[in-house]
Amino acid sequence: MLTADDLLAGSALTHEVELPAGGPVGAVTIRPLTVRDVQRIAHAARDDRELAAGLMIQQALVEPPLSVDQAGRLPAGLARFLVDRINELSGIDTPRDRLGELVQTPLAKACFVLADEFGWTPAEVSAMTVGQILMYVEMAGRSAEVG
Repeated sequence: MLTADDLLAGSALTHEVELPAGGPVGAVTIRPLTVRDVQRIAHAARDDRELAAGLMIQQALVEPPLSVDQAGRLPAGLARFLVDRINELSGIDTPRDRLGELVQTPLAKACFVLADEFGWTPAEVSAMTVGQILMYVEMAGRSAEVG
């Protein structure tokens, strides 16, 4: 059985991403967003998709670090590319306009189910990436079907 530390290790991984042709040449380093990151972004941005994208980039971009203002001034195509990579690495495959829905009741409920099922604290679960949470919710559901 995995420990909470094993699960949280995935949220600390970074990934080098080559930028697409047509823009700046090179790579950036990004990390997956945690549940806590996504909740803060959804709360801060509310219905402002551009602000949400800027906050996502600012939170996930490790190298080079950018302020929210700088992230908001990126060319639209580059910003969309980065948000798509961040979503992919974070396990978020829903449309951007559903970001708020993602972190509301279903995800909060999943955090408490996982805390109860595996004995993790809600803080430990909220530090996991969305992809990790979805995987463990699926595992918990399958074990309930078998048992």
